[in-house]
Amino acid sequence: MKLVRFGPAGRERPGVLLPDGARLDCSDFGLDWGEAFFASDGLPRLVAWLDQHAARAPRVDAAERAGPPVARPSKIVGIGLNYRDHAAEMGVAEPREPVLFQKASSALAGPFDELVIPPGATKLDWEVELSVVIGRAARHVEPQHALEHVFGYALACDYSERAWQKERGGQFTKGKSFDGAFPLGPWLVTGDELADPQDVELSLSVNGADCQRGSTRGMIFGVAQLVAYVSQFMTLEPGDVLTTGTPAGVGLGRRPPRFLVAGDEVRLQGSGLGAQRQRVRARG
Repeated sequence: MKLVRFGPAGRERPGVLLPDGARLDCSDFGLDWGEAFFASDGLPRLVAWLDQHAARAPRVDAAERAGPPVARPSKIVGIGLNYRDHAAEMGVAEPREPVLFQKASSALAGPFDELVIPPGATKLDWEVELSVVIGRAARHVEPQHALEHVFGYALACDYSERAWQKERGGQFTKGKSFDGAFPLGPWLVTGDELADPQDVELSLSVNGADCQRGSTRGMIFGVAQLVAYVSQFMTLEPGDVLTTGTPAGVGLGRRPPRFLVAGDEVRLQGSGLGAQRQRVRARG
């Protein structure tokens, strides 16, 4: 199943994506796709509700904004330098353990929202990623059981302000948490529909020019390893998002580096995860 959310920012409503591409309004189900839904084993109840109500539930107008497919999570945990080719383009050794950082949950955005350049930003960069949404609380789990705690997967762009990240005290989080820095979606696909999270093709272009093209096969630490590892240091709660790193081709890795400016258009996609588009604009 593919879960979606739609409507104005901050007032999104829950829905599902139908096989014909239409979106079904699930507002009458009674729960948004957030922590309460994931923590209460909501998917079987949603399936039962759809069996009874799908024929009468309204379709969503195609013009309605697509929101992020999960309500604001308690945390967004990122993994840095998790692809061999990306570590190589950055000129660093492959990490011996996953590199963790956090993105503020206020960075969450819809998959087609504009990317507004934050005040003072000068080195705005892109990173296409596979994101994992937690379905069951994970604390001190073993890798062989880690995927039992995953609800599903979504496409994300981990936008980064590299000057803030690298020139303002060396902290990843401050360069990755501005408003709009984490567009997610267009849908959240349940784990049973994505056969293998280590076989997802990812790509990103800027103004039609290919920049990133890779596969999650190139990860240094796979999804199960990451969920298990992060759960040793913090509880991953239902609805939390773990975003798993990016393949080579980021702006900082180019010679010379290439950063986003107003008017640029970023497009990204992932096999089984759909596609996104962001137009970059200056703050008005």
